[in-house]
Parts: sequence; C-alpha cells; structure tokens
Amino acid sequence: MNRKEGEKDIILLEFSMTPLTMGESVSKYVAKSLEIIDGSGLDYRLNPMGTVIEGEWDEVFGIIKKCFQEMKKECNRISITIKVDYRKGKKGRITSKVESVEKKLKKKLRT
Repeated sequence: MNRKEGEKDIILLEFSMTPLTMGESVSKYVAKSLEIIDGSGLDYRLNPMGTVIEGEWDEVFGIIKKCFQEMKKECNRISITIKVDYRKGKKGRITSKVESVEKKLKKKLRT
C-alpha cells in the first residue's frame, strides 16, 4: 500500500527529559518543557512518567529539541528517554489506542 498524495507521517512520541543534578524534585524543569509543548498546538498527554505527543516527525522532534535547549540552559547533565510509534496513515491515535482497549474491556480505564 503506497502512501497517498499529501498524506502526512504522523507519530506518537513518548519522552521523559530529566535533569540529573538538580535535586529530587524536577517539576520546575518539567513545567518549562510543558509550556513549550502546550504552546506548540500539537496534541499531547502528560502522565506521571513522561509526556506523549502526536504530530509529524519533524514537528515532534522539533519540540523535543526546544525542550532540550531550554533545559540545558540551567542543567549540566540531562537524561532523555524517547519512544516512537509510527503507523502509516493513522492520526488521532493518542486517544484511539486507549479507546480500543477500553472497548475490548467494556469499561473506562484510568488515564
């Protein structure tokens, strides 16, 4: 199946970016990243262990780069974990993946 004209490559990207030398609480730095993500206009979900963003490859990785550039202004060591899920021609998976599991279980889950 070939890609249709004008069809965009949409990914789900989950990432966690943490300064390693700034103490136990890093919510101050997470908040700065979330300002960048929220301002991007891309769909995202914050969870206790990271953030999931949905969008085109270059858009999403551009946001990660901006988050990194902001964090490195104050932090000398940063740990970054990135997980990417690409599925050709599929958009809206940030919610549909969860809805699919809920449908099979016939109940709402905590998200």
